Parts: sequence; structure tokens; C-alpha cells
Amino acid sequence: MTSLIAVHFGLAILAPALTRLLGRRVFLLMALAPAATAVWLLGLHRTILGGGSYVVHRAWVPGIGLTFDLRIGLVQWVLGLVVSVIGALILVYCRWYFSRGRPQARVAGLLVAFAGSMLGLVSADNLLYLYVFWELTTVFSYLLVGHNPLRAANRGAALTALVVTSAGGLAMLAGLVMLGGSAHSYSLGAVVDAAPRGPYVVGAVLLVLLGALTKSAQVPFHFWLPGAMAAPTPVSAYLHSAAMVKAGVYLIAVLAPGFAGVPGWRPLLMTVGALTMVLGGYRALRQVDLKLLLAYGTVSQLGFLIVLLGSGTRAGAVAGLALLVAHAVFKSTLFLAVGIVDHSTGTRDLRELSGVGRQLPWVATAATLAGLSMAGLPPTAGYLAKEAAFEAAVNWVVDPASDGTGMLPGPSIAMTGLLVVGSVLTVAYTARFLWGAFATKRTVAKPRPVHAVPLGFAAAPVILGAASLVLGSVGPEWTAIITPYGEALGVGARSHGLALWSGPTPALALSVSVWVLGAVMFLFRTRVAVMQETLPAIPPAQQTFHRLIRWLDRFAVEVTARVQPGSLPLYLAAILGMLVLFTGTEVFTQTGLGSGVRLWDTPVQAIVGAVMCVAAWLAANSRGRLKAVILVGVTGYGLALLFLIHGAPDLALTQVLTETVSIVVFVLVLRKLPKYFTDRPLTSMRWWRIVLATAVGATVVGVVLVATTARVAEPVSTALYTQAWEIGHGTNIVNVTLVDARAWDTFGEISVLLIAATGVASLIFIRARYAFRTPAETRELAAQEVRGKRGYSWLRGGQTLSPLRRSLVMEVVTRLLFPVMVIASVYVLMSGHHHPGGGFAGGLIAGLALVLRYLAGGRHELDDAAPVDAGIVLGSGMVVAVGAAVAPLAVGGSILESYALDIHVPALAELHAFGRVWPLLGDIHVVTSVFFDIGVYLVVIGLLLDIARSLGSGIDVQTEQDRAPRPAEGGGVRGGRSALRLPGRPFEEPQESEV
Repeated sequence: MTSLIAVHFGLAILAPALTRLLGRRVFLLMALAPAATAVWLLGLHRTILGGGSYVVHRAWVPGIGLTFDLRIGLVQWVLGLVVSVIGALILVYCRWYFSRGRPQARVAGLLVAFAGSMLGLVSADNLLYLYVFWELTTVFSYLLVGHNPLRAANRGAALTALVVTSAGGLAMLAGLVMLGGSAHSYSLGAVVDAAPRGPYVVGAVLLVLLGALTKSAQVPFHFWLPGAMAAPTPVSAYLHSAAMVKAGVYLIAVLAPGFAGVPGWRPLLMTVGALTMVLGGYRALRQVDLKLLLAYGTVSQLGFLIVLLGSGTRAGAVAGLALLVAHAVFKSTLFLAVGIVDHSTGTRDLRELSGVGRQLPWVATAATLAGLSMAGLPPTAGYLAKEAAFEAAVNWVVDPASDGTGMLPGPSIAMTGLLVVGSVLTVAYTARFLWGAFATKRTVAKPRPVHAVPLGFAAAPVILGAASLVLGSVGPEWTAIITPYGEALGVGARSHGLALWSGPTPALALSVSVWVLGAVMFLFRTRVAVMQETLPAIPPAQQTFHRLIRWLDRFAVEVTARVQPGSLPLYLAAILGMLVLFTGTEVFTQTGLGSGVRLWDTPVQAIVGAVMCVAAWLAANSRGRLKAVILVGVTGYGLALLFLIHGAPDLALTQVLTETVSIVVFVLVLRKLPKYFTDRPLTSMRWWRIVLATAVGATVVGVVLVATTARVAEPVSTALYTQAWEIGHGTNIVNVTLVDARAWDTFGEISVLLIAATGVASLIFIRARYAFRTPAETRELAAQEVRGKRGYSWLRGGQTLSPLRRSLVMEVVTRLLFPVMVIASVYVLMSGHHHPGGGFAGGLIAGLALVLRYLAGGRHELDDAAPVDAGIVLGSGMVVAVGAAVAPLAVGGSILESYALDIHVPALAELHAFGRVWPLLGDIHVVTSVFFDIGVYLVVIGLLLDIARSLGSGIDVQTEQDRAPRPAEGGGVRGGRSALRLPGRPFEEPQESEV
């Protein structure tokens, strides 16, 4: 089953490519997945019918007990066959349904993915996996219903279905988690077997039922299903009659053996189901669109199913499971028949159809058989299920106490009466459907012409229509299959089984009454319609839903306007205030806070700390932006010095490099900001900010004190001295931790760096990430390349920078330092596994070298130093990191596992120095995690290159464009350098601030 589910999703992913290769025949290929599943499920018949089950138990994360569990019992087997058989036939049907226009690769992929999700849902034995597949069906349903985003009907229907079913799904998730906690297991089978009780469980069960009722379109959530008829007809046939809407029914069916006795189960399900059955049937009688008629009929039949399976009795369970199968067969047949009628005539309006049955006899015959089954007429599957349902209803009335429902005689009679009324309506709208779709009507002046139907197009409804007849003839065999499920409930009278003739029983009398009354309603349909028009108008549930959504939107807007006024200081104050209120209160109520803390180990620490405090105080009182940035940098460099004093050279090196990069970025940004902060008087708001800042600082100090004095166990770091070498094959504990023990964290961090680079670039760039030259410069450079005259000077600033902005000393020093810094970065990268350094530090050094080139020679100098798109460097780093992570799988290892390679190379030469002999080549110790570190190295370089081009070159280009001369009125454009002259300056360059 695991492989079959994977095949469904694999084909869904390949659907676009396969569609380009096969065209519309791709649907036939997609049908092989559910067809193979049906064959495989049929092969389990001996195990399932023998009372056993098929179980898959795969360990996923054994360390925390997380497993992947599938279980197929009787109910799962029946639902799995329904989903796979009907799914295969509908995919074959799609081959001809989508014969017009372009092949629907999207529909093909989504349908087969939906089938895989339904298989996962009905076979999942873990409550959380069940929820995952549950939501996957919701998502794929949303995409299928909204397949045509250009139509407002599709967009609105898809969104409505998504909101309603997702809201129910979230409630269900809470209930499933509560049930799993109560049963101390998330296994579905274990939860049902344990069947915990208590008020907590009652709440959990009600939440789960809320999810089931929304999924199965029960009152008051029924309105989303008719709206979803905007989807293509095959989608409606599969999702809204055979598959998706059955998910809620399935959940009720599998939970009923354990929880049908929970208070509120039966009253809720039976009442809601009966009201839904009557309301759906009543609304179906008023529809003129054949699909909408069937949609409301589906709502009605789903209510019938909820009543039977929600009753929690033996007879009700048998009837409910039988009706579930019968409904899937006859309703999918009718939907597919509507699709053929629509294709052949161009309309689904029954007022415009006449004589279709004579011209499409096979389709009309199949639809008639399905209609007889839906109305509960013999000799069809629907008749067997309806008789069993009436038998269960009679048991509720005759002896409700012993039948286990707990209903009083009055409610029992009322419930049975509602089922009879709903069944009468079912007969009436079934006759209305068959008459409207296939009969010859004198009232239609100009019937629509009917086009011929290919044999393959009609095959699916014909097969399914015949199945309704075949299932009606195998009542005893069908009874033997589904009776064990009824016995699992252990409550109520046993069902007499499914049979075409059981004698003159009360159930038969109810059936005959239903047929007669339904036929009368159809014959007097005009009077019934007039009567419906005279009844008080009830606001449609969909209209109420949209009003609620509009009110919710308006409420959200009003609340957002008040709690999010757009003030960053206010947001920060709220966040920091909560930190002080909750964390600070907890910290400062600790007993013995700060006991055993030493102020310093050496006087140097006190001196460095004092310098940091002074720098922070001066930064807070500085009016100059650049001065404030430098003073903040002093605090960062002081922290690096403290790291070094404490014996953490890795942290010190990284802190120095990070602080340097931060100062450079601040300086680049300050070019676009005023030189000084605003000089405002000391208002009361500033006093509050001072108080909040002091409280936050005190809270952070308190947290540090608690964290450093609250250790109760031996620190894990003590074992790292040996494990770093034994597991990570390195002596630098910090780097081994980053690229081996916590490599997943590092991978997530470089992913964040990639996202941050993209975000920074998106804030600056207008056209591209690399094309910083103006159009005129680009044309000139291209012409020089054609003439072969373009060359690169050693100091680019002489050609591109104004003499007033040049610093010849800085250019020369930068040119000399650049290769040294690059070599140093490579050394730090390669030696980081055993000595201070690593990919992050090496990348910062190389990135700073590129930034230095920009600061010395401008954007053209940076382009010469790194003539590559920053995005390519970032992407290459991610590719290298991912490749290094998954490479161990090729040799039987696990993801991000490291290997040590010791290579002996004979020494080619020796260096005599400092009284020792140093071999230039010898034993080489290489760890494979260095390749992951190379990926980190490239990502960091790409980030700094992106920042240099965004906050540096990008702003330069924008400044040049902003200051470019505008065309004079009535004249041409003053071009050339002369047009850019300013008084007293030979060139018009980007006018940076004094920084």
C-alpha cells in the first residue's frame, strides 16, 4: 500500500511531462495507478473476509517513537475499493471528456494525487497521518474546483469549500490530539479499542465530529457542496459523490465501534443527518441544472448515511455501509451521464433538453439503472440498502431501549418519519432528473441537437450503472461481507441482511409508501413547485456564510487598524513589554538569584566590560549616525575580546568578522540617511523608553544569571572533547558541531541567509541583480569588445571615479590585500575542522575582500573582482551543501554523515625552520564534511556580494538615474559628461553623505 500511494503521487508529479508526450492518453496512464490498487485490494479478500487486517509498520524516527503505520480492515478495504475502482473509471472517462482544447495535465495530475490522498486517508492507522491526508484531500479539492481561475464561480466555490472544510479540519485536529492523549496512543485502532470515557473525551469526540460533518456537507455546512459543482463534471463525480465527501462518513464509521456510546454522539449525528436529508431533497426539487440537482441529492444522501452510521447499532451499521457503496456507484454514474449530456448538447438545463434518451440509449439506460438505485427500487443495490435502513428505523421505533440508541418513543418516531420524508423526496427528484435529462418534452420548442458519443466516453457510466444492478442481485454475498462490521458495534438488533425479498415486513411497507408518495410528488410537480414558491423564503446558507465572512473581514480590518498603526517603536515596545512582564517577573522571583557569580576572573575582563558600557552609553547619546554605528561596533569588538580571553578563538574570530560586516552594511545604508538623528526635546515618551530599556536590560541580565546558575546535571560539552574526534574526525569542537553534530541547524541557517539575500536584493533592485552599468556604458563596453580594444587597468578608479572621491592609497592597499584575504579565507575554510575557522568565517573574510574592492574603486571595481551574478554563487553554495548532505546515502550512510580519509603522500621536500623539519607534503587527513563547509563558504560569499551590489552598486546606479538630466521642454536631451557637470565639480557622481 505504501508503494501504491507513492506511485499515485509520482504520477501526479510527472503528469505535465507525460501529457506533453502522450496528450489526452495521459488519463489512461494515470488510471493504471488506481486500477492497480483495486487489483491489489481484491487480492486481500481472503485476509479481510476472514476477519483479519493488513498492517504496515515502518519506523520513521525510532528515537522518539515516530512510526508510519497503515492498517486495512473491513471498512478501509471497502472504502479503498470504492476510491480505486471509481477513480480508475473516471480517469478513463476524462480521456474523452477533455477532448476539446488543450490536454488537461493539471487535472490529470491533481486527480491521481487526490486518489492517492484518499487511499492514504482510509488506510492510515495513525491519527496524525490521517489528518495529513485529510488536509491533502482538501487542498487538492480546492485546486480541482478552482481549475479555471479566470471564472469567478470557480474561484469563489473553491475558496468557500477550502474555508469551511479547513475550519472543520482544524477542529478535528484538536479532537484527534485530545483522543490520542486520552488513549496514550495515536494509533487509530488502539484509540478505538481503548475507547476512553469522560468529559474530556466527550469534547474531543465532538470536535472530531465537527470535522466530519463539515467534510460531508451536513447542515449548516452543506452549502459548499452545491457551489463546488463549478468544477468539471468528472471532478464532481469523483470528489463530491464517491470520494471526498465520504471522508467524513468514513471517519464516523471507523470511530463508531468505540465511541457511539459517548454522550452527544447519537443525538448530534442522527438529528443533523435527518435534517440534512430532508433539506437536501427539498432543495433538489427546485433545481433546473442537472448537476445542481444531483449535488443537492448528494447532500440528502450523505445525511441519510450519517443517520445510519451515527446510530451506532448493528442494523444501522450494516445498512449504512451498504448504502455507502451503493451511493458511490449510482451517484458517480449519474454525474458521468450528466457530463455526456452536457458534452453532446451543450447544456445541463433540463428545460432545454428533449429526446436525449432516444439518441443516447446506452447512457440513458445506465442512468436509469442508477436512478432506480438512488430511489431505492428493486432490483438494484440502492433497494437492498434502503430496505436495510428502514429495518433499522423500525427497530428504533419498536424497541428503542433494547436497540441501544437511547431515544424515547417520540424522537424515534420523529426520526423515522424524517427518513421517510427524505426518501419520498429522493424518489421525486430522481424522477425529475431522469425526466429532465432524457425524456421527450412537448414544452421544449427547439430541443438541443445531440451529438454522437464515442464508445469509450460512455463506457464508465455504463459499467457503473450495470454495477448497481449486479450488486442488487448478490444480497446474501454482500451481507456476508459487511455483517462483521455491524457485529463490531455490539449494540441493537441484528440485521436480517440484504435481500430482494424478505417477506411482507414493515420495512417493505415503508418502501412502497415512499415509492407511491414520491411518484405522486413527481406527477404533481407543477403544484409542488407552486407550493414551494408560497412557503416563507429562507435565506440560503451560502448567503449567510458570505455575510459572516464580510463581517469577519471588516472586524479584522478594524482590529488591525488599532493594534497595528504602523509604528515600529510601538511594536517593539509591545514585544519587549511582554518579555519584561512574563519573563522578568518569573526571573526576579527566583530565590538566590545571582548567588555564586564572580564579577570577573581577571581585571582585563572588567576593563573591557567598562569600555563596552561607556561605548554603549555614548552610542545612546550620540546625535551623529556614523558615530553611533562606530560606538555600537566598539561593544561588538569588546565582546570578541571577551570571547578570546575566555579561550574561545573561534567565537572571537566570527564575532570580529560579523561586527565588521555589520558596520560596513550600516555605513552603506547611512549614505541614504541624514547625517544626524533628529534633535527632539526629551518628551515623556522618551522617559518611558528609557524605563523600558532599563527593564529589558535587567531582564536579560537576570535570565543570564538564572541560566548560568541553574545547572543540575553534567554539561554535554564535557563529552565533546572525545566525540568531536571519534564522530566528527576533527579537533575543533565548534566547527565539528556546526558541520556534523548540528549540521541540520547549519543547513537551515544558510537557507535563511539565502532568503535574506533575496530579500535585500528585492528592496533595492529595479531591473537585474548584476546589470549595474547604465545602458550607455553597456553599449560602449560591447563596442570595445567587438573592436578588441577593451582592457582592464590595475586601478579601475582612475577611469570610473571622480578625482574628488578617489583615494589612491586605499586603492593600492586594497589591490595588495585582496589576494591575501582570499588566500586567508581559503586557509580558514580548509583548516577549520582542526583549527579556529570554518566555512562561515572564511566566507566572511572573502566577502569582506569583495566589499573592500567596492569601497576602494566603486561598482566597476567590484564587477571586475567578481564578474558573476551573486545569485549563482548563492545557488551554487546551496547545491554543494545539499550534495554533501545526501552523498553518504550512495555508500549506505545517513544524511550528513561524515567520513575521514587519510591519504599518505611521500614528502617531496622538507623545510628546516625553528629547529624542526616540516614536510611540504605528507599524511593528509580529509573529512568529507569539508564539502558541506564549502557550501556554507559559498553562500556567505554570495550573501556579502549581494549586499555589496544591493546597498552599494545598486544604490549608486539608482542615484545616477535619479540625477540624470531630464529632457528639456521642446528640445532634445543634453547628453554626454558635460550634461552632468555641477558648479565646482568636474563630474556628477553619486553624492554620498560625509560618511
